[in-house]
Amino acid sequence: MKRKTSQFLIPVEKESHQDSSYDIYPSFPVENGAIKKGYSTLADELANSEIVILDGYVGIDWDEVITSMRAEFDRKGLKTSFQDINAFLKSEDDISSLITPFLGGDDPIFGYKASIQIRDYFVEEKLGHYKLDPDANINIIYGTGASTLRVDGRLVYFDLPKNELQFRMRANAITNLGFNSPKAHKQMYKHFYFVDWPMLNREKKRLLPNISIIVDQQRPGNPVWMAGEDLREALTSMSKFYFRVRPWFEPGVWGGQWMKERFKELNPDVPNYAWSFEMIVPENGLLFESDGALLEVSFDMLMFQESENVLGKAANRFGDEFPIRFDFLDTFQGGNLSVQCHPKPEYIKKEFGENFTQDETYYILDAGEDAEVYLGFQEGIDPKGFKRALEHSYTSKEELDVEKYVQKFPAQKHDLFLIPHGTIHCSGTNNMVLEISATPYIFTFKMYDWQRMDLEGNPRPMNIERAFENLNFERQGKKVPETLIAQPKIEASGDDWEKIHLKTHKDHFYDIYRYEFDSKVDIGTNDQCHVLMLVEGESIELEVEGSKTQTFQFAETFAVPASAENYFLVNKGKNRAKVIVSFVKDEAC
Repeated sequence: MKRKTSQFLIPVEKESHQDSSYDIYPSFPVENGAIKKGYSTLADELANSEIVILDGYVGIDWDEVITSMRAEFDRKGLKTSFQDINAFLKSEDDISSLITPFLGGDDPIFGYKASIQIRDYFVEEKLGHYKLDPDANINIIYGTGASTLRVDGRLVYFDLPKNELQFRMRANAITNLGFNSPKAHKQMYKHFYFVDWPMLNREKKRLLPNISIIVDQQRPGNPVWMAGEDLREALTSMSKFYFRVRPWFEPGVWGGQWMKERFKELNPDVPNYAWSFEMIVPENGLLFESDGALLEVSFDMLMFQESENVLGKAANRFGDEFPIRFDFLDTFQGGNLSVQCHPKPEYIKKEFGENFTQDETYYILDAGEDAEVYLGFQEGIDPKGFKRALEHSYTSKEELDVEKYVQKFPAQKHDLFLIPHGTIHCSGTNNMVLEISATPYIFTFKMYDWQRMDLEGNPRPMNIERAFENLNFERQGKKVPETLIAQPKIEASGDDWEKIHLKTHKDHFYDIYRYEFDSKVDIGTNDQCHVLMLVEGESIELEVEGSKTQTFQFAETFAVPASAENYFLVNKGKNRAKVIVSFVKDEAC
């Protein structure tokens, strides 16, 4: 299937990795022989099954799946009957009527998270009339939503990572569920985010306990698969040890060169890298490895099965939604981000259906000599005058004197800038920002973007009206450095270690600490999931009682689940290690 991206397709087998460098394909080990390759081995496994349900996520190449499986069964001399679940779909007009309330009208970015079930897409009467073919050796029902037929059979689930789904979308190779033609890419993404993904995630959660075989279908013509039982066992093991999601990377109009120069496994043939989805879990996957073979499933499978092990006491509030994200914003030799803010909690719930809002922080992983962060308003800001200036700049295409309205602060390595909802902000150039934030990630209300076009040469959408419904104009003058720049405080120390509190704002439901140590530190989870990154040093080793050890390199994001209870970090480098740890505040659970 076509894909449009500069990013490499993940190999079937993991090539030798230099232990001292950032790993873009981090994997969790499963038993030897657990992961198998190709349609032929899958057909071998299913040959004695009388009824097979081939279900899966939106974006799966069902033409490839069915053509390949039919050929394999024919070679075995088996008579098969294939039933496409799409034959039972409602019309496009009926599906459009069903989902229109969730698509936000002509808003180019935002909709409302759909509450519909996948069964709502199908005609019940047609589903009820389906009959198995008594003459077939194998009856196969296939397509996204195949399990709605409620026929007892062996369930094979085909999964597709969100990055590859979007690469297929950009190549116009796929459509939204129930539609025959692709839409404009931004409209398709909005449709995916607010309708297809929530609906199919609920269905995936329902199906997970009964999946017999899980298939990773991201590599054209070369699927990998393993038994559902092995997957569920691996998720349980992961929920008691550690997890590191597979990161993915995107160029951007303001992107920089820091990641491009340091992460050697990335494709260098791009103008820049702006983002790394380090741990933006709605769009990350988990890689499992057996005998070198790599299989990826969506991160949410871990949460669907093991949310209490992962989140501990925070599961009471967040359920199977992982609350914290880590991502990189690289502006080294790049540009400023847009001037922006994020919604209030009640606004994001009412307008978009999200359960918690996009409170953020900027942790400065690295900075050039002239690095700065725009944060908070100037003393005496006139909201009406600021809005008029923004609107004039937007319509006239004239540059805005941002510093007339917004404060600017020098940024140095290991600074932490606090960006609770409603705070005007943006990173300046020559920063490598580790964004430590609540998980929501698309709810950015841009007010000014330095009169730039996007990478396709189109204007970037502004959200001035939405921004002004959320901006906090009290965050001005001296209040900004006093309340929105963290002041490090040593809370505990030993012979060669310090535990430093980087206190977040009262509006943040998560807290941040930094451990600095020469040899080893002992950390208790306090029944909370810890998200970590080595922000200075070469490498560290994670030790969890009853589990094997795992090594992590500089700038790699990983998490220790609440159920681990206690863990050690061992400095494997020559210089002092500095590790950021973030977790949900007890009072926020």
